[in-house]
Amino acid sequence: MFSLKILIVEDDAVSALLLQKALEKNKHEILGIADSGEKALELLKQNHADIVMMDISLAGELDGIKTTEIINEKYDIPVVYLSASSDAETLNKVVGTNPSAYVIKPFNIRELNMVIELAIFKDRKEKELQKLNNELEEKVKLRTVELYDANKELTKALEKEREINELKSRIVLNVSHGFKTPLTSILSSAQLLQIYGDKEHPFKVKIAKHAMKIENSVRILNNLLTSVLFFGKADADQMKFRPKKMFTGAFVKELLDTINAGLENDVKINSKTINLPKTITTDSELLYQVFENLLSNATKYSNDGQEVDFTLEYIDTNLVGTIVDRGIGIPKKEQKLLFDRFFRAHNVGIIEGSGLGLSIAKKCVEVLNGEIAFESSEDKGTTFKVVIPVT
Repeated sequence: MFSLKILIVEDDAVSALLLQKALEKNKHEILGIADSGEKALELLKQNHADIVMMDISLAGELDGIKTTEIINEKYDIPVVYLSASSDAETLNKVVGTNPSAYVIKPFNIRELNMVIELAIFKDRKEKELQKLNNELEEKVKLRTVELYDANKELTKALEKEREINELKSRIVLNVSHGFKTPLTSILSSAQLLQIYGDKEHPFKVKIAKHAMKIENSVRILNNLLTSVLFFGKADADQMKFRPKKMFTGAFVKELLDTINAGLENDVKINSKTINLPKTITTDSELLYQVFENLLSNATKYSNDGQEVDFTLEYIDTNLVGTIVDRGIGIPKKEQKLLFDRFFRAHNVGIIEGSGLGLSIAKKCVEVLNGEIAFESSEDKGTTFKVVIPVT
């Protein structure tokens, strides 16, 4: 048992003396005996106590409970109540003062020692817990400040990134538009060369050949610029869903005419429509981008003599398009990158392309609130399935 400095507050002199002897027998130091709450507070002003033994019933204005409340507020010292009563009313009174312990008179020395040890242990643990809580609160305050500062920096960084993206989008749009006019002039000149080359001229064949090269190169560059402009608008959040009524038959015909006109190899497109209504309501420009890019890729990466199957079907207010080719396919390890901008699989060889077509198709499908999926095996072909909600 460790030695403690103890203040006894007891208005019965005999009880106080017996308690003093019992405590001193266990090597405790008695700071004093107070017979009132006022005297107990005066003694605590002059001396530090480790614990107070407090009788509940005291003479004077301050009883044991009120005195304990003041001690809790001013000194934060553990208090052990002493009382000859253990009735419910008395217990209810002392609970509000959070006593360290409660001893019923008369008590034996062994019980008293155990109560004091528990009171000191409880007080120390409570103070340790309070200390930990205070440290935790300080850490939380510090962390809150750090998070606030970090959030401010992040907000600044995001604002800067937004400004950079806006600048990038403006540059892309301006530069792309700037290229369009000279490219149109070059294309017109190439077409004029072809017309002049049709006349008798010693370099007629060479003129026609190089004019065709110029025209094809301009078309490729023009398509690339169109794709870049598309993503410039997408990055600037200028792509909007603008639905309007369209004729499905005319849409399919225009789509197939465009694809067939641009074929550079001997590939046949087998088209089939199932249950298509005469008209539907959707964004026809975005829809055209989806199927034009998918069909262009399917024919481009097919070999001479192969066929591409294109099916367009109306199912439960959805337009379902399926494109099946038997071409070079997509290597399994690279399929997760398929919709990334500028990605081209390693097996495309010398086939021309920008790597933007599928990215455009996917972006358009997202704006149309649809879904796109594919299955592919290298050297066996690829199947794309698109589901677009329409009205």
